[in-house]
Amino acid sequence: MRYKRPAVTAPAFKARSFAELKSLRHALQQAAAREAERQRLLREQLQREQARRQLFAHAVGPVVPLKGLAPRHTPAPQPPEPLPLQRQKDEQQALRESLSDAFDVATLLDVDDQMSFRRPGIGLDVTRKLRAGHWSIQRQLDLHGLRVHEAREALGSFIRLSHRTGLRCVRVVHGKGLGSPGLEPVLKGRVLSWLVQKKEVLAFVQARPAEGGAGALVVLLQPSVRRP
Repeated sequence: MRYKRPAVTAPAFKARSFAELKSLRHALQQAAAREAERQRLLREQLQREQARRQLFAHAVGPVVPLKGLAPRHTPAPQPPEPLPLQRQKDEQQALRESLSDAFDVATLLDVDDQMSFRRPGIGLDVTRKLRAGHWSIQRQLDLHGLRVHEAREALGSFIRLSHRTGLRCVRVVHGKGLGSPGLEPVLKGRVLSWLVQKKEVLAFVQARPAEGGAGALVVLLQPSVRRP
């Protein structure tokens, strides 16, 4: 015969007086109120958490994608422009080739009390004004201490840059040769030859004593053509 375990039932509470019943009702009401308050706080916490997560959506409202638009394209950054190294080499090579040391300049110079040069078509009044300081000297190049090939490149670059920047009158100091072997001016004759070969040069004269005298030249350049 199988043994049957007796069912366990909760003990019944039996109020022994009206006061005890009233006290029990009050305790149950307080417990219910505390549970209601706990549920309210829990709901508020859940609402705050949900609002925090959907803050952006609440701020901008519903988003509707536009129709008929191609996907946004972000262009790749432009690479930096390459340095014109080959062009610089070509210019230097052209500069070396254009200024020849074998160029005979003697027949092109006006030899008088002060040596000068003026390109064909330029009147004597230009060299006269150049000697008188009609054009103010805007820049100077000093070739003291340079070797021949260094002086040639420095002079070519100086004349080209001065012309490009719109300068009209510059001074080139080549020295009087007092520090050269035999006290002969090594650079003076070469500078005269190089300047005659530069198409930017209109004329040049020996500088006045206060501006260098026989150790310098005042050079007048062609007007530069400003591109719009």
